[in-house]
Amino acid sequence: MIKNIIDELPIGFSEVIYANKKYGVTKTDFNNGKSVKVFAEELGGNNFISFNFYVTSNNKTLLPCEMSKEKVMHFLKNLEIL
Repeated sequence: MIKNIIDELPIGFSEVIYANKKYGVTKTDFNNGKSVKVFAEELGGNNFISFNFYVTSNNKTLLPCEMSKEKVMHFLKNLEIL
């Protein structure tokens, strides 16, 4: 499920709505989609979301950057892509 949401985000810059606020999201794809870096910043605010996502032959791993996994998961499950 989470991989599907991450896959829906376009490569490069896009905007989403999360918690009734607009965020600028930058998604960078590495290794043909097997490694993804996402940084989302609240536009006009100070909140941000940052994580890496890795796909290997054995599993999928979400690694938040300096925040809880729960915060990242809540963002991914509740964002609306514009």
